[in-house]
Order: sequence, then structure tokens, then C-alpha cells
Amino acid sequence: MNRRIFIIGIGALFAAQLNANAQQAHKLSRVALFASTTPLAEMAGPEPLNPTTRAFLHELRALGYVEGRNLILERRSAEGRPERFSEIAAELVRLKTDVILAGGGAIFIRQVKESAGSIPIVMISNSQVVDLGVVAGLARPGGNITGILSDTGPENELKRLQLLKELIPTRSRVAYLAPGQFWDLPIAQAIRRGAPSLGVELLHAQHSPTDIDATLVALARQRPDGLVASLTASTLAHRREIVEFALKTRLPAIYPYSDMAEIGGLMSYGVSGSDLGRHAAVYVAKILQGARPGDLPIEQATRFELLVNMKTARAIGITIPQSVLLRADRVIE
Repeated sequence: MNRRIFIIGIGALFAAQLNANAQQAHKLSRVALFASTTPLAEMAGPEPLNPTTRAFLHELRALGYVEGRNLILERRSAEGRPERFSEIAAELVRLKTDVILAGGGAIFIRQVKESAGSIPIVMISNSQVVDLGVVAGLARPGGNITGILSDTGPENELKRLQLLKELIPTRSRVAYLAPGQFWDLPIAQAIRRGAPSLGVELLHAQHSPTDIDATLVALARQRPDGLVASLTASTLAHRREIVEFALKTRLPAIYPYSDMAEIGGLMSYGVSGSDLGRHAAVYVAKILQGARPGDLPIEQATRFELLVNMKTARAIGITIPQSVLLRADRVIE
């Protein structure tokens, strides 16, 4: 496995120019942070608990957009309740928002787009936005939307299962933590189809974004041998509860966000939520400077980091094979 980084197609020179332009700007801009699942409390303040939101705000400041000086931030979250998606989007229209940063799955992004009128949208989502026709294409998305995809396609979910299976080769029952509607989408179908060839019985651990405690109680009843957390906003939103559950129950688990290995998760394969936030800020700044979102190519994560947390491995009694350690981009001691 070659060294991997999250590649974004906007150079340092462009970012520096944005910074210079923004410093000269006097217009008061209104930007909305609209999350599908992230608790609103984690989005609050100048140093939010949510890593994606925190990195987004840091990068905006670096580009010259400072809350209370030339920026108004509208923080909103549906907190896992789909019936609120359209209602919140309509409120942001009434507020005459300049740009919406929307973070969530493809179905969420589609509803925001349908309800936001002509407001420019920068999304942080997954590749299903293409499958579901939310955007016309990656090179020229068209309309009022652009942004960043956190994956290259459904095969990444299966890759995480393959990596976990290397850690537990003699165990067969693996829980796949994902929202109910996610189970039948292409991104989940890939891991479902591939599980039998790995000798895995894949269990659906249904993730309720509004009740993580009930989710984890139901997961415990399944008594799985291992856990794969799905690439969803609800996974990142409940990262601490999920990681703590796996540690407490000594459950080998792999996660889609490096942020989760950094806080004690056994292993992660995927992108950094913080990186996603930083790159989203560049898009927002570009739009505030007059760019049309439909003309900005959607960037896609093409390279990923494998993180292994050795402290956690020792705590739960798991031996990490040398074959996995040699491929790891980072080993946390």
C-alpha cells in the first residue's frame, strides 16, 4: 500500500490569493453550517468539538473570514431527523444566506438542494450524490452545488471489512453499523456482496442517529466478533460513543475516519474529517469571492490513510499482523 494523502485540486497559490482578496473584503457574508446528524452542541463556539466544523472555521479565519467581523455563521443541524431537512433549508432561504455548507449523506444533500432555491451549496458527502443524480457530474456539477466527496465509491466499505478480517481471521460474525435506509443503497450492497467471499456473516447493526444508546444496546445483543462502521455522517457525529463502546466490550473495530483512530479506535481506513472541513472552507471562500458553484469541479478523495492504534490493540487483546503494520500510514503508540 503506497503512502496516501487526501488530494485536493486547489494549489497553495490559489489559497494565498483567496486570503489576500478576503482580507480586503468588507462585505458581511452569511454562511450556514447545516449538518444532517451532528449534534448542534458540537458545532457551537469558535472551537467546536466536531473536528470537521472546527477545521472549517480555522481555515475560514486563515482565508480572512472572521465571525463577528465580516462573517455571520448560522449553525443548524437536523440531529438525525430527516423531517427537519426541508424546514431548516427554507429557514436559511429566508435569512438570505450567501452559502450553505451541507454535511451529510446523498439523500440529505438532495433534499437541501431541492429546498434551498438558488443559494450556493458546498457539500461534504459521499459518491452516491452522483448515483442518485444530485449532481450532473464531477467535472461540472452544474446548478448551485459543488463540494467534496469523502470516498471513491462503494468498494471502500468492502476494503475496511477486508482489513478487519486480517485481524480476526478465525472469527466470522461482523456487525456493519449503518442507518436503516443505508442497508439497501449501493455503498452498503458492495460490502454485503463481498462478505461471503471473506467467510463473513454480515449483521446489520442499525444505527439510529437520534438514539445512539439504543443503537449500542442492540449492537451488544448481536454479540458480533467484529465491527465495521459505515461511511456516514452519523458515524462521525457519534464517534466517541462508538469508540468507547468498542473499547469497553473489547470489540475489534474499523472506522472510516482517521479522527476515530486518533481518539482510541483500533483502526481506521479513510479520510480525515478535519481535512474535509479545511477543503470545504476553500470552496466557500471561492464562492464568496464570486465563483459559481456549478463551475467548480467536485473534488473526490482518491487516497486514504490507514491508521492503527497499538495502545487500543493491547487494551483489547488483539495482535496486529505485521502485514497490516507494514501498510499503515500511521501507527499510534
